[in-house]
Order: sequence, then C-alpha cells, then structure tokens
Amino acid sequence: MQIKAFGYRSNIIMGSQWSRDSTYKHATQEGYRSRASYKLLDINSKFGILRPTDNVVDLGCAPGSWLQVLRNLTEGVIVGVDLQPISPLEGVRTIIGDFTDPLIQSEVRRIVDPVSVVICDVSPKLSGKKSYDQARIIDLNEKALEFSQGILKQGGNFVVKTFQGELFNDFLTEVRNNFYSVRVYRTRATRKGSTETYIVAKNYIHRRDDASTD
Repeated sequence: MQIKAFGYRSNIIMGSQWSRDSTYKHATQEGYRSRASYKLLDINSKFGILRPTDNVVDLGCAPGSWLQVLRNLTEGVIVGVDLQPISPLEGVRTIIGDFTDPLIQSEVRRIVDPVSVVICDVSPKLSGKKSYDQARIIDLNEKALEFSQGILKQGGNFVVKTFQGELFNDFLTEVRNNFYSVRVYRTRATRKGSTETYIVAKNYIHRRDDASTD
C-alpha cells in the first residue's frame, strides 16, 4: 500500500546512496534493492534491535532495501517514509513525503500504533565539503530523533546513520539522554574511507509530562 502526500516541499534528499561495486552486485543477485540491506542485517545480527512482532517505521526508506530486510524479520506493521516514490513491496506501507512534516507524522501514527523501532538511513545529497555535509546530516539526525521521541513506545529502539565529525559527540550525548543503551557501530558493508557510522540506541526512556495538576 502506498499513500501519496502532496504539497510538501523539501531540499532534503532521502535514501541511501550507492554505487555498482561488488557488494552492490551481490545485493542485486540476492534480490535486494541496494547494498544497504547488508548494513541493517549486520546491525540486527549484532544488537538484536528487531523482534518478530515489532512494528517498525523506516525514515528515508528509498529505494526500499531496508524495507525488504524488515519484511523478513518481523510480522508487525512496517511503514516507510521518503520524498521519493518506492516500488511496492508486499506487506509494507509507504508514505511519500517529508517525515519532519507534522501531517506526515500524523499519518504514520494513524497507520501504526504503537511503534517498537524507528530506523533511519537517510542522507543528504553530499557536497564533498566534510564540515558542511556533517552539519546537514546531524540536522537530519536530530529530526529523526525528535520523530522517534514522538512515536516510540517505552523500551523501543532507534537506529540512525550519521557521519563522524565535530558535531557527532553532541548528538551522541543527546541520544544517550533518551535511551538506556547506546552504541556506535561501523557496519562491515560500509565503504573503506567513509566517515559513515550508525548509532544504535535501545530501550527508549519515555519521559512523561510531569506538569502539575490541581
């Protein structure tokens, strides 16, 4: 099922970037849409972020390789969000739109509740300027974290791709303030020389509104 959300403008480019290297060719031979499939498989094998009945939201899901992996790992509801259209996958619901838009967030909540896991492999279109690119992905990371805070159930998990750099530690601290267990992991499928890394956060601390009442 694919739900189109019109009227949203964004200069964010969502979805993993990949090239036709040997890992990509191996992925296509196994029926995956990109080499990024192996990154999620690796993360889940090492950290066990997904359980067989988990409901999952995939932010920046195009071209759908992580959705393919999710479909084989959980029988729960799977929702993917991206600015780009995604070729249909059986058992997966997709929304075309910007996940930072409140209307898109409301649509996700309408489809799936509660959410056990939020994953985000989103990346901006790279300029080649490391400090600029890192600032842009950290901005996306923070928005993905904010999204997860608004939808994850107590004890839920969050995985996000980021880049190493001067802003990395501040964001890592922010994640640690919201989850009991936080690890930094470089997957085996990550290209040599890349600053790409993943933050794997488990057991969300759901902070209730402690405002006093009469």
